[in-house]
Amino acid sequence: MVGSSAKKLLKFGVLTACLTGLFIQTAFAKEVIRLSTYVNETDIRYEGFKHFAELVNEKTGGEVEIQIFPSATLHGWSEGVDAVQGGVSDISWIPADDRLSCYRVTSLYPALINLENQVELDASYASLILDEAAKNGLHPLFNSNYSYDQEWWFEEQLDDISNLEGKLVRSIGPLVSMMIESWGGKPVFVAPKEVFQSAERGVVDGINMGVATYSSWKLWDVMPYMVNASLFYGNIIYMINKDKFDGLSAESQQALTDAAKETETWLKPLYEQWVNERVGQAVMQGGGAAVSLDDEKREELIAVIQPKWDEEVNNQCGQELADKIRALFSDHQ
Repeated sequence: MVGSSAKKLLKFGVLTACLTGLFIQTAFAKEVIRLSTYVNETDIRYEGFKHFAELVNEKTGGEVEIQIFPSATLHGWSEGVDAVQGGVSDISWIPADDRLSCYRVTSLYPALINLENQVELDASYASLILDEAAKNGLHPLFNSNYSYDQEWWFEEQLDDISNLEGKLVRSIGPLVSMMIESWGGKPVFVAPKEVFQSAERGVVDGINMGVATYSSWKLWDVMPYMVNASLFYGNIIYMINKDKFDGLSAESQQALTDAAKETETWLKPLYEQWVNERVGQAVMQGGGAAVSLDDEKREELIAVIQPKWDEEVNNQCGQELADKIRALFSDHQ
């Protein structure tokens, strides 16, 4: 028989072993961060997210793990704010949401933008809407600039994009809707992964979309005529839940921030090359056609839209912030 002293010693040993195991498990537990994106795995931007995840792992010594969920598997296009606030995802693209009123009307803005210093431009823009994001429990992390490739497609050649003659055109936000309406068309909202079926079935007559997303979803087959207009600055920011971000160590916060910026710099030339190749392949193979508007036509179209849109920007951002954002865009034209 085991004496009482021996029993106590045995219990103490078991307890100590359990506590030690728990301590070791806690000490080496990873912080898992779920990143939700609408792009699919054939999109070059998916490689960007993988690169970001690898950098975060490297910079944190494996203490932070980024899990990537492509093709809007966690939530739909318009649900970014709710998904991040509610814990469905930790990082997500943030669409034009009424709760972020200034971001909603400036993440797409009509202007002729020079993208030579795009990374710096995007960072400056993100800093200007930082306070608005914070008030909604969000923190800007990763800039997904698609000024480079946000364009227009139709089934047949279009003589004048400013004369849509009642065509139903897919829109992604309030500025694009205003453009379509100003040109005599009717805006229709369609989520990215539903655009192919909508175009194929005639739900829309035209599409506004980024070339990268358009190509990833193989839309050249259904609407092969592209109008390369380059009419606005566009930056749909990927934001992280602010409580999640604030709960990380200072070192991990810096690691995420640095990894995001480094990834933007790494991805920019690859993204532009990939977009150019997709357009070139579609045209060369006879399945597509692309025309570009000259600077005079672009300036003409923007001159009509910009004054109308500025009224909305002033109302939603307030005059002081609106002026700062416009000054930033002006510096990069």
